Amino acid sequence: MHDERRRIEERVERLHTQRIKPAIHAATVPFEVEFWQAPAEPVSFEEAAAAPYEPFAMGTPWGPPWGTTWFRMRGQVPASFAGRRVEAVIDLGFVGDWPGNQAEALVHLTDGTPLKAVNPLNQYVPIAHPAEGGEPVDYLVEAASNPDILANGFAEPTPLGDVLTAGDRPLYTFRSADIAVLDENVWHLDLDVQVLRELMLELGEHDPRRHEIMHALDRAMDLLDLDDISGSAAAVREALKPVLAKPAHASAHRLSGVGHAHIDSAWLWPIRETKRKTSRTFSNVTSLADEYEEFVFACSQAQQYEWVRDTYPHVWARIQESVRKGQWAPVGGMWVEADGNLPGGEALARQLIHGKRFFIEHFGIETKGVWLPDSFGYTAAYPQLAKLAGNDWFLTQKISWNQTNKFPHHTFWWEGIDGTRIFTHFPPIDTYNARFSGVEMSRAVRNYSEKGGATRSLAPFGWGDGGGGPTREIMERARRLRNLEGSPKVEIEHPDAFFAKARAEYPDAPVWVGELYLELHRATYTSQARTKQGNRRSEHRLREAELWATTAALHAPGYAYPYDKLDRLWKTVLLHQFHDILPGSSIAWVHREAEAEYACVAQELEELTAEAVAALGSGGTRVFNTSPFDRAEVVRTAGGAPAYVEVPASGSAPLTDAEPSQPVTVDGRVLDNGLVRVQVAEDGTLSSVYDLRADREVLAEPGNLLRLHTDLPNCWDAWDIDKHYKNRYTDLLDAESVTVVEEDPLVGAIRVTRSFGKGSQITQTITVRAGSPRIDIETDIDWHEAEKILKAAFPVDIRAPHSSAEIQFGHVQRPTHTNTSWEAARFEVSGHRWVHIGEPGYGVAVLNDSTYGHDVSRTVREDGGTTTTVRLSLVRAPRVPDPGADQGRHRFTYSLLPGADIADAVAEGYALNLPLRVTRAAGAPEPVVSVDGEGVTVEAVKLADDRSGDVVVRLYESRGGRAGGVLRAGFLLAGAQITDLLERPLQDADAAADGTVRVALRPFQILTLRLRRAGVS
Repeated sequence: MHDERRRIEERVERLHTQRIKPAIHAATVPFEVEFWQAPAEPVSFEEAAAAPYEPFAMGTPWGPPWGTTWFRMRGQVPASFAGRRVEAVIDLGFVGDWPGNQAEALVHLTDGTPLKAVNPLNQYVPIAHPAEGGEPVDYLVEAASNPDILANGFAEPTPLGDVLTAGDRPLYTFRSADIAVLDENVWHLDLDVQVLRELMLELGEHDPRRHEIMHALDRAMDLLDLDDISGSAAAVREALKPVLAKPAHASAHRLSGVGHAHIDSAWLWPIRETKRKTSRTFSNVTSLADEYEEFVFACSQAQQYEWVRDTYPHVWARIQESVRKGQWAPVGGMWVEADGNLPGGEALARQLIHGKRFFIEHFGIETKGVWLPDSFGYTAAYPQLAKLAGNDWFLTQKISWNQTNKFPHHTFWWEGIDGTRIFTHFPPIDTYNARFSGVEMSRAVRNYSEKGGATRSLAPFGWGDGGGGPTREIMERARRLRNLEGSPKVEIEHPDAFFAKARAEYPDAPVWVGELYLELHRATYTSQARTKQGNRRSEHRLREAELWATTAALHAPGYAYPYDKLDRLWKTVLLHQFHDILPGSSIAWVHREAEAEYACVAQELEELTAEAVAALGSGGTRVFNTSPFDRAEVVRTAGGAPAYVEVPASGSAPLTDAEPSQPVTVDGRVLDNGLVRVQVAEDGTLSSVYDLRADREVLAEPGNLLRLHTDLPNCWDAWDIDKHYKNRYTDLLDAESVTVVEEDPLVGAIRVTRSFGKGSQITQTITVRAGSPRIDIETDIDWHEAEKILKAAFPVDIRAPHSSAEIQFGHVQRPTHTNTSWEAARFEVSGHRWVHIGEPGYGVAVLNDSTYGHDVSRTVREDGGTTTTVRLSLVRAPRVPDPGADQGRHRFTYSLLPGADIADAVAEGYALNLPLRVTRAAGAPEPVVSVDGEGVTVEAVKLADDRSGDVVVRLYESRGGRAGGVLRAGFLLAGAQITDLLERPLQDADAAADGTVRVALRPFQILTLRLRRAGVS
């Protein structure tokens, strides 16, 4: 029996691949082809159409890396093709079957109208159905010769990831360009056999249905005339009809299919290529919608829609029509599919705001879900942010990549740090690029965790990552699987419809509390440090520009709030938060451009802030504080001299001669300001940090220990840090110099210089300032290592059962033990501006201005005490996909804050990231808003996006407890409303006649207030 089964399976496979598939296109005639090589970057259709073309022969190499070659293809449908389905079939020399990481092309009519794209799995362009014969065909084809970055998997570095290093050797050999007849009987037979054969192979050995299909295929193959595939195809199909017609069991799993084309906004290609990818994929999708009336395509990322709108108006018009017909579903409601951990709180809010507004404005559709299949873990702030933006559901897929622990649910309620819950689905098909293969269908059922409680799951189908999207073959599979015995039932529908049905049948779904931590890709918290720093600095500069622009708009006659500039700059920053840019997992070209973009953003925001401050008038020197907390600290004057200042939150104060209670003293390698005493050892580590207020030593072992680890993960170099990295390391204890560089009553500083590795150098300035227990370590690294990671360790004499790390609009606690595999898997975690550890009565925070990755561990000492060690991940050196990742100069600051509670960590985290601004300005008005109430923290102050003149203030509770307070407006207040994130009123706020607004917040609650100014209509 086994031999007989194997004989049948081998027979079916051979006949299918060697006879049926090659007969799909029954007759062909070649195009006449000419070409023109665009000189550098892509050009417009008009320029390409006017270019001089030369003859081109099939079998000719073409396409330098990242080049654009235009082909003119002319031909005529032969009279013998009349009455048949005729299409162009183009093979650019495709390699493998991944559409997104190689040659692609967009086919245009000669008037510039895009028709359809071609890629390895979608090589056809419709000509006529049916043809009359004699039709002229004239195309201009824009072909992109994008290199295959992953030709060697993720194992070897390649210079192809940047146009500056890729060279100019042609990458592809053009195989064919034909006018062809699609033999529809053979094509449908191919799909019948595919679906049945794959289903058969997934059914169990003893399942009668498996044997029924096997013998039906065997008998059908007897009817296939090997000398006349076309003529016998109909009879073979007829023989297979009975097994294809058997309906699924009533209890069969229900799978909701939704078309999808995950297009990374940058990854193994630059942003400029993504703009073209969107046009290609969207052309294909709208073409497919014309062929299949049941087709529904879900598409996220408003940024990509905007690119198409601005660059490909014909495609944009087709998208709008598909939306009107209900075949195109804008989803996600975010500007891009951002990284799920690294963007700041206000940035994540703006992702949702700008994304949802775009879809409302251009389609009249308010998206109802967050669509994030591929981000590398998800912050516990998401449920609240999603709900505040008007969303009902959340979708992800990536958690299926967990290395250690299988996530226990596929449909569940996800509860965030504030208690908000959102209905969440995690497709058990384990891919966002499904094609309805037998393996996928079987996996969806086998994996499904909710058996007995629910019956349905979602399957995003279509080729993705580099785009491509659904194909007609996938649609035909879905039709055959709609109601087929042995398989889940497939129904194509809008994701909103799926979520409504899933929630209705499973309202008591289980609850998952806290972050969705991905047990993989942990190095994305650290890779490409300059990109991450650019994001962090941009977020804080945007906050600063908005605050002072609002202040100037309220108090400086003639000043115009820069709505359009701020909108554009925000969108630039949001784009670069895409989940392969900000995490550092893209090619060199992407990160080179990202660093340049961040530099431009910084310059423009500096100019906007300076203009706003200048509009307040000229005068003496003032200090501006963008932080939501009052500040008393040392600043540098224009001449570089230190000065001690006191400045209110979100306000300004004159530069005066205020003095702290105790000066800084420097004695050898000891810095003392009466609050902390810091001793630097001969090797440059911190041998002692003594908290004079608490009368206790902070460190259990030398602090700021720099440890260089070997860092070669098993795969995914830029993405992963594997646990074995800890096993090999070198402690950097050879200091070239340890020198006092500042000795002033307000500032004391010691500089440590080290050289190590392959010519790398690190210079650190350890600074103590008057009036503050914060110890800053300003770091300048010239980095030339490969496959290494540099960590900075602070072993603290504290027994901390958990660490707390700042996330968006709050913080999360993570155990410092490894009792279970879930805790052990969190050996590298993310945080924003601070990490805090503490025991009853005492705590310490480690702050940073641009670092996200860290680890926290505990050890028990011989004296019985416990050491809790916080280690910041400073810089890495992966070589794939960017061989030069992180090489060169890095400048950043991290700090140790002894004696800190969570409130101190929050305040000092803001202070480190929002330096006081010292400039010449007139006496500034009182702050636009001020807040009395511990834990009530202002995150953003701006003018309303509708240009009404209303002031919008975003607050949150930052300590993890209930908070109440009073907000005071620095202007005449006519009224106040609580709004959603999109600034739409939800209810009136508790405003008083004296211009104050009372607020009450639950732990980590976000509150958006819209303040109406008196006298502004």
